[in-house]
Amino acid sequence: MQHLPTPEDPGSITRVAGIEVGHFTDTRRPTGCSVVLARAGAVAGVDVRGAAPGTRETDLLHPSNLVEQVHGIVLAGGSAWGLEAATGAVRWLEERGVGFDVAVGRLPIVPAAVLFDLLVGDMRVRPDAAAGYAACEAASMAPVAEGNVGAGAGAAVGKIFGIQNAMKGGIGSASVTVNGVTVGALIACNALGDVVHPDTGAVLAGSRTDDGQAMRDTRRALLRGEAPRPLLAGTNTTIGVVATDAVLTKAQAHRLAVAAHDGLARSINPVHTMSDGDTLFALGTGLAQRNPGMMLLATMAAEAVALATVRAVQAASALTTAEGLHLPCARDFARP
Repeated sequence: MQHLPTPEDPGSITRVAGIEVGHFTDTRRPTGCSVVLARAGAVAGVDVRGAAPGTRETDLLHPSNLVEQVHGIVLAGGSAWGLEAATGAVRWLEERGVGFDVAVGRLPIVPAAVLFDLLVGDMRVRPDAAAGYAACEAASMAPVAEGNVGAGAGAAVGKIFGIQNAMKGGIGSASVTVNGVTVGALIACNALGDVVHPDTGAVLAGSRTDDGQAMRDTRRALLRGEAPRPLLAGTNTTIGVVATDAVLTKAQAHRLAVAAHDGLARSINPVHTMSDGDTLFALGTGLAQRNPGMMLLATMAAEAVALATVRAVQAASALTTAEGLHLPCARDFARP
Protein backbone atom coordinates (compact mmCIF):
# COMPACT_ATOMS: atom_id res chain seq x y z
CA MET A 1 0.00 0.00 0.00
CA GLN A 2 1.29 3.42 -1.02
CA HIS A 3 0.08 6.97 -0.48
CA LEU A 4 1.87 10.18 -1.41
CA PRO A 5 0.04 13.38 -0.42
CA THR A 6 -1.72 15.38 -3.12
CA PRO A 7 -3.76 18.61 -2.86
CA GLU A 8 -6.88 16.48 -3.29
CA ASP A 9 -5.79 13.92 -0.68
CA PRO A 10 -3.10 15.17 1.71
CA GLY A 11 -3.76 12.34 4.12
CA SER A 12 -4.02 12.72 7.89
CA ILE A 13 -2.10 11.71 11.00
CA THR A 14 -5.13 9.59 11.93
CA ARG A 15 -4.24 7.21 9.10
CA VAL A 16 -1.54 5.97 11.48
CA ALA A 17 -2.98 2.92 13.25
CA GLY A 18 -3.53 3.58 16.96
CA ILE A 19 -3.74 7.38 16.69
CA GLU A 20 -6.77 9.57 17.48
CA VAL A 21 -6.99 13.38 17.31
CA GLY A 22 -9.40 15.82 18.90
CA HIS A 23 -9.68 19.62 19.00
CA PHE A 24 -11.20 22.10 21.42
CA THR A 25 -11.76 25.59 19.97
CA ASP A 26 -12.73 28.38 22.38
CA THR A 27 -15.58 30.47 20.97
CA ARG A 28 -14.81 33.42 23.29
CA ARG A 29 -11.65 34.27 21.35
CA PRO A 30 -9.47 32.51 18.81
CA THR A 31 -7.56 29.95 20.89
CA GLY A 32 -7.78 26.27 21.69
CA CYS A 33 -5.94 22.99 22.07
CA SER A 34 -5.49 19.72 20.19
CA VAL A 35 -4.77 16.25 21.53
CA VAL A 36 -3.09 13.31 19.83
CA LEU A 37 -4.06 10.15 21.70
CA ALA A 38 -2.35 6.75 21.67
CA ARG A 39 -4.47 4.89 24.19
CA ALA A 40 -2.51 1.65 23.86
CA GLY A 41 0.73 3.57 24.38
CA ALA A 42 3.36 4.74 21.91
CA VAL A 43 7.13 4.95 22.09
CA ALA A 44 7.94 8.65 22.01
CA GLY A 45 10.69 11.16 21.39
CA VAL A 46 10.96 14.94 21.14
CA ASP A 47 13.24 17.54 19.60
CA VAL A 48 13.11 21.19 20.65
CA ARG A 49 14.80 23.51 18.14
CA GLY A 50 13.41 26.95 18.88
CA ALA A 51 15.07 29.08 21.58
CA ALA A 52 11.82 30.03 23.36
CA PRO A 53 9.85 26.81 24.00
CA GLY A 54 6.95 26.17 26.34
CA THR A 55 6.76 22.46 27.18
CA ARG A 56 5.71 19.87 29.77
CA GLU A 57 7.21 16.43 30.47
CA THR A 58 9.76 16.50 27.67
CA ASP A 59 12.70 15.39 29.85
CA LEU A 60 11.17 11.94 30.37
CA LEU A 61 11.34 11.38 26.61
CA HIS A 62 15.14 11.39 26.57
CA PRO A 63 16.31 7.95 25.38
CA SER A 64 18.22 7.35 28.63
CA ASN A 65 15.23 7.99 30.89
CA LEU A 66 12.84 5.44 32.35
CA VAL A 67 9.37 5.80 30.81
CA GLU A 68 9.13 3.98 27.48
CA GLN A 69 5.66 5.01 26.29
CA VAL A 70 3.28 7.96 26.35
CA HIS A 71 -0.48 7.95 26.00
CA GLY A 72 -1.08 11.34 24.45
CA ILE A 73 0.39 14.66 23.36
CA VAL A 74 -1.26 18.04 23.89
CA LEU A 75 -0.68 21.03 21.62
CA ALA A 76 -2.20 24.27 22.90
CA GLY A 77 -2.46 28.00 22.49
CA GLY A 78 -2.34 30.33 25.46
CA SER A 79 1.44 30.36 25.93
CA ALA A 80 2.58 28.88 29.28
CA TRP A 81 -0.98 29.05 30.65
CA GLY A 82 -2.03 26.60 27.95
CA LEU A 83 0.09 23.83 29.46
CA GLU A 84 -2.77 23.33 31.92
CA ALA A 85 -4.72 21.66 29.11
CA ALA A 86 -2.55 18.56 29.56
CA THR A 87 -3.98 18.13 33.06
CA GLY A 88 -7.43 17.67 31.55
CA ALA A 89 -6.12 15.09 29.09
CA VAL A 90 -4.47 13.18 31.94
CA ARG A 91 -7.76 13.13 33.85
CA TRP A 92 -9.72 11.94 30.80
CA LEU A 93 -7.29 9.08 30.14
CA GLU A 94 -7.15 8.08 33.83
CA GLU A 95 -10.94 7.79 33.92
CA ARG A 96 -10.64 5.23 31.12
CA GLY A 97 -7.93 3.17 32.79
CA VAL A 98 -5.19 4.32 30.43
CA GLY A 99 -1.71 4.96 31.75
CA PHE A 100 1.59 3.77 33.18
CA ASP A 101 1.11 1.13 35.89
CA VAL A 102 2.31 2.62 39.19
CA ALA A 103 1.00 -0.30 41.32
CA VAL A 104 -1.73 1.75 43.02
CA GLY A 105 -3.24 2.99 39.77
CA ARG A 106 -2.48 4.06 36.24
CA LEU A 107 -0.73 7.33 35.47
CA PRO A 108 -1.28 8.67 31.94
CA ILE A 109 1.88 10.18 30.45
CA VAL A 110 0.94 13.26 28.40
CA PRO A 111 3.72 15.63 27.31
CA ALA A 112 2.67 19.00 25.92
CA ALA A 113 3.87 22.04 23.99
CA VAL A 114 2.29 25.47 23.64
CA LEU A 115 2.33 28.38 21.23
CA PHE A 116 1.90 32.10 21.91
CA ASP A 117 -1.40 33.45 20.57
CA LEU A 118 -2.04 36.08 23.24
CA LEU A 119 -1.88 38.97 20.74
CA VAL A 120 -5.00 37.66 18.96
CA GLY A 121 -8.07 38.63 20.96
CA ASP A 122 -8.50 38.78 24.76
CA MET A 123 -5.40 37.17 26.28
CA ARG A 124 -7.32 36.40 29.48
CA VAL A 125 -9.07 33.59 27.57
CA ARG A 126 -6.73 30.60 27.22
CA PRO A 127 -6.95 26.79 27.23
CA ASP A 128 -7.27 25.13 30.65
CA ALA A 129 -7.81 21.62 32.00
CA ALA A 130 -11.44 21.65 30.90
CA ALA A 131 -10.30 22.47 27.36
CA GLY A 132 -7.89 19.52 27.32
CA TYR A 133 -10.63 17.22 28.60
CA ALA A 134 -13.04 18.46 25.92
CA ALA A 135 -10.46 17.89 23.18
CA CYS A 136 -10.13 14.27 24.34
CA GLU A 137 -13.91 13.89 24.30
CA ALA A 138 -13.85 14.99 20.66
CA ALA A 139 -10.99 12.68 19.65
CA SER A 140 -11.51 10.14 16.88
CA MET A 141 -9.78 8.39 14.02
CA ALA A 142 -11.60 10.56 11.47
CA PRO A 143 -9.58 12.86 9.16
CA VAL A 144 -8.32 15.80 11.18
CA ALA A 145 -10.11 19.16 10.98
CA GLU A 146 -7.65 21.84 9.82
CA GLY A 147 -7.22 25.60 9.82
CA ASN A 148 -8.70 27.84 12.55
CA VAL A 149 -9.35 25.05 15.04
CA GLY A 150 -7.72 23.65 18.16
CA ALA A 151 -4.18 24.80 18.76
CA GLY A 152 -4.27 26.63 15.43
CA ALA A 153 -7.29 28.81 16.24
CA GLY A 154 -5.25 31.88 17.23
CA ALA A 155 -2.09 31.15 15.26
CA ALA A 156 -0.52 33.81 13.01
CA VAL A 157 2.51 33.68 10.69
CA GLY A 158 4.93 36.27 9.32
CA LYS A 159 5.22 38.48 12.40
CA ILE A 160 8.85 39.48 11.94
CA PHE A 161 7.83 42.90 10.56
CA GLY A 162 4.99 43.35 13.04
CA ILE A 163 1.77 41.54 13.89
CA GLN A 164 -0.17 44.14 11.87
CA ASN A 165 1.57 42.81 8.73
CA ALA A 166 1.09 39.13 9.60
CA MET A 167 -1.34 36.55 8.21
CA LYS A 168 -3.47 33.79 9.67
CA GLY A 169 -1.74 30.56 10.66
CA GLY A 170 -3.52 27.38 11.68
CA ILE A 171 -3.22 23.65 12.15
CA GLY A 172 -2.76 21.09 9.39
CA SER A 173 -2.17 17.40 8.84
CA ALA A 174 -0.72 15.12 6.18
CA SER A 175 0.50 11.55 5.85
CA VAL A 176 2.72 9.36 3.69
CA THR A 177 2.41 5.59 3.26
CA VAL A 178 5.18 3.47 1.70
CA ASN A 179 5.06 -0.32 1.53
CA GLY A 180 2.32 -0.50 4.14
CA VAL A 181 4.01 1.74 6.74
CA THR A 182 2.49 5.17 7.43
CA VAL A 183 3.99 8.36 8.84
CA GLY A 184 1.65 11.26 9.58
CA ALA A 185 2.05 14.74 11.00
CA LEU A 186 -0.09 17.29 12.83
CA ILE A 187 1.38 20.82 12.79
CA ALA A 188 0.16 23.99 14.53
CA CYS A 189 1.93 26.80 12.70
CA ASN A 190 2.42 30.10 14.53
CA ALA A 191 5.78 30.89 12.95
CA LEU A 192 7.73 34.12 13.05
CA GLY A 193 8.75 33.51 9.44
CA ASP A 194 6.89 32.89 6.19
CA VAL A 195 5.35 29.58 5.15
CA VAL A 196 6.73 28.59 1.76
CA HIS A 197 5.95 25.83 -0.71
CA PRO A 198 8.51 23.09 -0.01
CA ASP A 199 9.02 22.30 -3.70
CA THR A 200 8.97 25.76 -5.32
CA GLY A 201 9.92 28.10 -2.46
CA ALA A 202 6.95 30.34 -3.29
CA VAL A 203 5.67 32.26 -0.27
CA LEU A 204 2.18 31.02 0.66
CA ALA A 205 1.59 33.08 3.80
CA GLY A 206 3.69 35.40 5.91
CA SER A 207 4.70 38.99 6.34
CA ARG A 208 2.92 41.46 4.07
CA THR A 209 4.17 44.77 2.75
CA ASP A 210 3.27 47.81 4.84
CA ASP A 211 0.28 48.57 2.60
CA GLY A 212 -0.95 45.01 3.26
CA GLN A 213 -1.46 44.27 -0.42
CA ALA A 214 1.41 41.92 -1.24
CA MET A 215 3.81 39.38 0.24
CA ARG A 216 6.98 40.94 1.55
CA ASP A 217 9.06 37.71 1.24
CA THR A 218 10.82 37.80 4.59
CA ARG A 219 13.99 36.01 3.51
CA ARG A 220 14.68 38.40 0.68
CA ALA A 221 13.63 41.41 2.76
CA LEU A 222 16.13 40.54 5.49
CA LEU A 223 18.89 39.96 2.92
CA ARG A 224 18.10 43.36 1.39
CA GLY A 225 18.83 44.86 4.78
CA GLU A 226 15.30 45.57 5.98
CA ALA A 227 15.35 45.61 9.77
CA PRO A 228 12.85 43.40 11.62
CA ARG A 229 10.53 45.14 14.06
CA PRO A 230 11.28 44.79 17.79
CA LEU A 231 10.10 41.36 18.94
CA LEU A 232 8.91 40.04 22.26
CA ALA A 233 10.81 36.78 22.75
CA GLY A 234 8.73 33.62 22.66
CA THR A 235 5.74 35.09 20.83
CA ASN A 236 6.04 32.61 17.94
CA THR A 237 6.29 28.86 17.65
CA THR A 238 5.48 25.91 15.42
CA ILE A 239 4.60 22.80 17.39
CA GLY A 240 3.49 19.39 16.26
CA VAL A 241 3.47 15.63 16.34
CA VAL A 242 4.79 13.14 13.83
CA ALA A 243 3.50 9.58 14.28
CA THR A 244 4.13 6.25 12.63
CA ASP A 245 2.81 2.71 12.93
CA ALA A 246 6.36 1.39 12.51
CA VAL A 247 8.09 -0.31 15.43
CA LEU A 248 10.49 2.18 17.07
CA THR A 249 12.92 2.14 19.93
CA LYS A 250 13.03 5.21 22.14
CA ALA A 251 16.30 6.29 20.53
CA GLN A 252 14.75 5.91 17.07
CA ALA A 253 11.73 7.97 18.14
CA HIS A 254 14.11 10.74 19.19
CA ARG A 255 15.92 10.61 15.83
CA LEU A 256 12.58 10.69 14.01
CA ALA A 257 11.65 13.90 15.84
CA VAL A 258 15.03 15.36 14.86
CA ALA A 259 14.53 14.44 11.20
CA ALA A 260 10.98 15.79 11.22
CA HIS A 261 12.35 19.31 11.77
CA ASP A 262 13.79 19.09 8.24
CA GLY A 263 10.18 19.42 7.11
CA LEU A 264 9.85 22.70 9.02
CA ALA A 265 13.08 23.94 7.44
CA ARG A 266 11.64 23.25 3.98
CA SER A 267 8.32 24.98 4.64
CA ILE A 268 9.14 27.90 7.00
CA ASN A 269 11.71 30.65 6.39
CA PRO A 270 13.27 31.75 8.69
CA VAL A 271 12.73 28.89 11.14
CA HIS A 272 14.11 27.85 14.56
CA THR A 273 14.77 31.47 15.48
CA MET A 274 15.54 33.00 18.87
CA SER A 275 11.90 34.10 19.02
CA ASP A 276 10.37 30.70 18.13
CA GLY A 277 9.89 27.69 20.39
CA ASP A 278 9.69 25.09 17.61
CA THR A 279 9.01 21.67 19.15
CA LEU A 280 8.14 18.36 17.48
CA PHE A 281 7.16 15.10 19.17
CA ALA A 282 7.48 11.66 17.53
CA LEU A 283 5.27 8.66 18.30
CA GLY A 284 5.61 5.03 17.25
CA THR A 285 2.56 2.81 17.80
CA GLY A 286 4.28 -0.29 16.39
CA LEU A 287 1.05 -1.64 14.90
CA ALA A 288 2.63 -2.20 11.48
CA GLN A 289 4.83 -4.73 13.34
CA ARG A 290 7.97 -3.78 11.46
CA ASN A 291 10.49 -1.02 10.86
CA PRO A 292 11.41 -0.29 7.22
CA GLY A 293 14.60 1.52 8.25
CA MET A 294 15.31 4.96 9.62
CA MET A 295 16.41 6.38 6.28
CA LEU A 296 12.95 5.85 4.82
CA LEU A 297 11.10 6.84 8.01
CA ALA A 298 13.10 10.06 8.32
CA THR A 299 12.35 10.96 4.69
CA MET A 300 8.66 10.25 5.21
CA ALA A 301 8.57 12.29 8.43
CA ALA A 302 10.13 15.37 6.83
CA GLU A 303 7.73 15.10 3.90
CA ALA A 304 4.65 14.77 6.12
CA VAL A 305 5.72 17.69 8.33
CA ALA A 306 6.43 19.98 5.36
CA LEU A 307 3.06 19.25 3.81
CA ALA A 308 1.15 19.49 7.10
CA THR A 309 2.71 22.93 7.63
CA VAL A 310 1.49 24.01 4.21
CA ARG A 311 -1.96 22.59 5.00
CA ALA A 312 -2.02 24.65 8.21
CA VAL A 313 -2.04 27.93 6.26
CA GLN A 314 -3.92 26.74 3.19
CA ALA A 315 -6.84 25.61 5.35
CA ALA A 316 -6.84 28.74 7.52
CA SER A 317 -9.50 31.43 7.20
CA ALA A 318 -9.06 35.19 7.49
CA LEU A 319 -9.73 36.66 10.92
CA THR A 320 -10.53 40.10 12.33
CA THR A 321 -10.57 40.43 16.11
CA ALA A 322 -12.81 42.70 18.17
CA GLU A 323 -9.69 44.77 18.85
CA GLY A 324 -9.30 45.47 15.12
CA LEU A 325 -6.41 43.14 14.24
CA HIS A 326 -6.95 41.78 10.71
CA LEU A 327 -5.14 38.63 9.60
CA PRO A 328 -5.82 37.68 5.96
CA CYS A 329 -5.31 34.08 4.92
CA ALA A 330 -3.32 32.33 2.22
CA ARG A 331 -6.39 31.97 0.02
CA ASP A 332 -6.71 35.76 -0.08
CA PHE A 333 -3.36 35.92 -1.87
CA ALA A 334 -3.54 32.71 -3.91
CA ARG A 335 -3.05 33.16 -7.64
CA PRO A 336 -5.73 31.57 -9.88
